[in-house]
Amino acid sequence: MLIEEVRHELTGHIMPFWDKLRDDENGGFYGYVGFDLNVDKKAGKGVILHSRILWFYSKAYEVLDDKHCLDNALHAFEYIKKACVDYDKGGVYWMTTFDGKPADTQKHTYNIAFAIYALSCLYNSSKNEEALSLAYKLYDDIETKALKANGYGEAFDVDWNDADNDELSENGLHADRTMNTILHLIEAYTELYKAEKREDVGERLKYLLSQMENIVYTPDTHALKVFFDNDYNLVGDIHSYGHDIEAQWLMDLACDTLGDKELIERFAKMDLAISENIYDIAFENGALNNERENDKIDKKRVWWVQAESVVGFINAYQHSGDKKFLSAAKDVWENIKSRVIDPREGSEWFSEVSFEGVPDEKKEIAGPWKCPYHNGRMCMEVITRGVDC
Repeated sequence: MLIEEVRHELTGHIMPFWDKLRDDENGGFYGYVGFDLNVDKKAGKGVILHSRILWFYSKAYEVLDDKHCLDNALHAFEYIKKACVDYDKGGVYWMTTFDGKPADTQKHTYNIAFAIYALSCLYNSSKNEEALSLAYKLYDDIETKALKANGYGEAFDVDWNDADNDELSENGLHADRTMNTILHLIEAYTELYKAEKREDVGERLKYLLSQMENIVYTPDTHALKVFFDNDYNLVGDIHSYGHDIEAQWLMDLACDTLGDKELIERFAKMDLAISENIYDIAFENGALNNERENDKIDKKRVWWVQAESVVGFINAYQHSGDKKFLSAAKDVWENIKSRVIDPREGSEWFSEVSFEGVPDEKKEIAGPWKCPYHNGRMCMEVITRGVDC
């Protein structure tokens, strides 16, 4: 029943919404839809948004075998090639204008990781050699320009000079390094490794996993740290519940893709402990709370956190056989259906709703960060994992 429902949500709701945002005049997809459902055709086009759209349609083509998905993936690919890549200095820009000119030229490791993720997926779903070649170019840019002695730097100006990490710093804190960037490099390098199983990519993926295990993970609490300075000293006291439940299944996937038995077993144990902790402290009233900062719990329901919870709890069930996780996944999906999916004609999912289920009307329906990646991926993970409830 769950598989049937998410397939319908994917093909009958999420995909048609993003199909309508295709910009055939200026390339790519329109960059912003407000809560009022008005499309701003002159809004800037986020590069993260376009990478995530490219990934979404590439993966949907793989899962659904629908040529329409491949056509949209190639449309996004053409825009990224034309407008988003800095072929002279390396990397990708942060933002373009609506008509494809550089608007924010900062280079960010997190942003480049999503481009690698998307381009690798396009290759893995359609064997597009040009996409894989560009993915390797961006991989080389990260490895030669962002890698420091103790890990990956994150924020740079257009010339790769260190810059403030404003885009990934939150809660009034300044972070030089983040769990978020390490996690999404793992995600990107996992997809890139799948392409040809290149040894160097595999070694860098193992390095990133070691950072998660030895720096980010806290064995005493089974939680992941969020923000760090350049020397990986902790900044602030924040626990991001959504990132924990997302990270555990992405780390399991990375280990499975590498095929290292010892790594698979070690991370499976760690990731199950993370899932148990999240189930115990963050799962409330059929949904996942957002985060803890110091002693304050933020209980708003964020679209991506709920989507990742479904996948994460199913992954925990598959590793443990404990049906409480399967029940939790189903409960979160029911909450998504009743509160997070926008019932208005022509919309998609609300960005955020309160604990009581009231949508935040200040948040957009589509924008630089609000994309079909989390909820679309949730649907496709449920379909491909074949776990029904």
